[in-house]
Amino acid sequence: MSVAGGVAPSVLDTLEFPAALERVAAHAAGPLGAARVRGRAPATDPERVRAALAQVAELAALLLHDDAIRAEPVPDIGPALELLAVAGSALEGVQLATLTRALAGARLTAAELARLARDAPRTAALRVDPPPKEIETQLARSLDAEGVVLDAASRSLARARQGVREARQRLVGRLDAMLGALDPTDRAPDAAVTLRGGRYVIPIRATARARVGGIVHDESATRSTVFVEPPEVIELGNALRSAEAEEQREVLRVLRELTDLLRPRRAALAAAWEMCIAFDDLCARARYAVEVNGFAPTVGAGPLAIRNGRHPLLVGGETPVVPFDLVLAPDELTILVSGPNTGGKTVLIKAVGLLCLMAQSGIIPPLGPQSTLPVFAAVFADIGDRQSIAASLSTFSAHVAALRDILEHAQAGSLVLLDEIGSGTDPAEGGALAAAVLRTLTRRRVVTLATTHLGVLKQLAAETVGIVNASLQFEAETLTPTYRLLKGVPGRSYGLAIARRLGIAADVLDMAQRAVPDAERTLDALLATVEARARDLEVQARDLAAREAALREDAGRVDARAEEVARREHEVKTRAQALEREAREQTRAYLLEARRKVEESLGRARAAVDEATAREARRLLEQAIEATEVREKGNVKRETWLSLEELRRLKQEQPDAPRRPPSPARPPGGAGHPVATAASEISLRGLRLDEAEPMLVKALDDAVAADLPYLRVIHGKGTGAVRKLVHDVLSADARVQRFGFAPANQGGHGVTIVEFTA
Repeated sequence: MSVAGGVAPSVLDTLEFPAALERVAAHAAGPLGAARVRGRAPATDPERVRAALAQVAELAALLLHDDAIRAEPVPDIGPALELLAVAGSALEGVQLATLTRALAGARLTAAELARLARDAPRTAALRVDPPPKEIETQLARSLDAEGVVLDAASRSLARARQGVREARQRLVGRLDAMLGALDPTDRAPDAAVTLRGGRYVIPIRATARARVGGIVHDESATRSTVFVEPPEVIELGNALRSAEAEEQREVLRVLRELTDLLRPRRAALAAAWEMCIAFDDLCARARYAVEVNGFAPTVGAGPLAIRNGRHPLLVGGETPVVPFDLVLAPDELTILVSGPNTGGKTVLIKAVGLLCLMAQSGIIPPLGPQSTLPVFAAVFADIGDRQSIAASLSTFSAHVAALRDILEHAQAGSLVLLDEIGSGTDPAEGGALAAAVLRTLTRRRVVTLATTHLGVLKQLAAETVGIVNASLQFEAETLTPTYRLLKGVPGRSYGLAIARRLGIAADVLDMAQRAVPDAERTLDALLATVEARARDLEVQARDLAAREAALREDAGRVDARAEEVARREHEVKTRAQALEREAREQTRAYLLEARRKVEESLGRARAAVDEATAREARRLLEQAIEATEVREKGNVKRETWLSLEELRRLKQEQPDAPRRPPSPARPPGGAGHPVATAASEISLRGLRLDEAEPMLVKALDDAVAADLPYLRVIHGKGTGAVRKLVHDVLSADARVQRFGFAPANQGGHGVTIVEFTA
């Protein structure tokens, strides 16, 4: 049950809300982020819910194109932060090492959020400035990953540890010498210097204790061996103890110094730690939204409208999930779902409750676009067998107790989910009680979803404003559920039909059929007619939708081809202009160079060449240069070189006479040069994955061979399976430079644009 103004844990458990949160938490980078997801609870403030969903939608949109966005897992530094608040306290090495890892994670997270500031401002709002990197550097220089203070932490510590090593070497060396000098009958088997009670000792036989002397620190289980510290090394042992004490004092001093370094930064540490956990929580929710192909619903702006909804715990399983649409008009408050068992009625109402609770918890659930969810102030659920032997309650008594609690607390703005309302007692009395409860909740404007097998309740929608019948489609021929929700039509029970299929004797079934009241038989026949007509209309609607999609696809293909032709024409024109300019410049440069060489040669050849011949050569050269300039001013379009005869002919033509350009140069490659052709668009809608993949690969091969700059892949939105296949193939193809969804007016998330590597 639930209490006013919230959702009771029992309702959350009934709807399997913790299991849904666990699906989301699996996407977290670290245990603290996962715990934050598991701790989420439905909020009742519409603005808070809208802000949370908008933040998730923003990051999810980025993840579609940039899967490298990652949260940094951080360790639990809560106890260390609490100890920092205690004046004079000193953190242990392990706690300081944990803080070092947290600081590194905070620095990386802050950098990632700064990178996302332009494209995801809502996400970037989580960013806080972490403590200076110098603190992290100081900690890393002073401690290893396990929290052991390093010699580099201070010179005094390095000297103290050197003193410990030297004292230990002197002590162990002396003990080794003494052990070697003992008579073999006095030494214990495999004797070696060892530690007992923090003191270095040698193992000897108990019978040699008096001869060796010293302090006994331990003995073997059989008491045949004793571990003694000889008198000669007691002072050496004391010296080692003194050196070790000095080392510990210096270690404690370093730990206090590092703690004092962190204490003024406690608030900044806590804020940076919270930033890391919050970003991990957000990334987990965004990755879940991408995984289930969820769209952020409109919150609190109208009646309940679930489009392409799927049960969160069934998405991603081995069995394909049939999505459902449940759209209520402003005057529709109660949905009464009827039909046979195994049709999915209970799954449906639990899915509705779970989708609403997840959205109010800041999680985008498996919803299609244009969905609208109210913000429910309280949620109530009476689902499943509530029989209690301990409380001496039968199933019906338990259901009545639940209904009593709901009627006491449910008001406008509440959501009530009732499974098999009125069951567990006489059908007439159970139906009457169920009808009264549903009418009462409807008058209070409580949004209610109820399932039933009672035929009397199917007529309730025709008699009561605000109550609407619904059913989950059942295939009459095969007696199997399709799990498709049909609003406005009550469902048939199919009880006798299922019994016939399971082998009940025909005479028994005939007797049962005659016992069914006439009104029930008439209603069942009417519903059968309605179902058949609905199936026919559905087939027609699918055919019309397929034709419309084909027409849109053809129109889109034509538009795309026109755009491609226009783009190619522009490219050719631009390239031709560039080549023309280059050719003119080369021609002019060549002629000018020729004139220079002629001028140089004239002086040297005047004695050997007739003056008239020289003048004629100069005149012809000047004509060529002038003709080139005339052609530039006249904007004559040519890709080509002109012979001297062509220049002479152009000079002799009249200025106003029309000029016919020479034939264009033959394109490179010759007439026999093969030209690759390919479509710039492919449609995979309606195909299975094993059909879609080879078609996509072939389209990519053809597009690359034809040197197309891009390829449009139409995969539709649907469940997202084909879209995921397309993106997986594109991600693994080295020829693809980048890809992404088309603009909203060109297909949006139903079309992926592929650009190829130049």
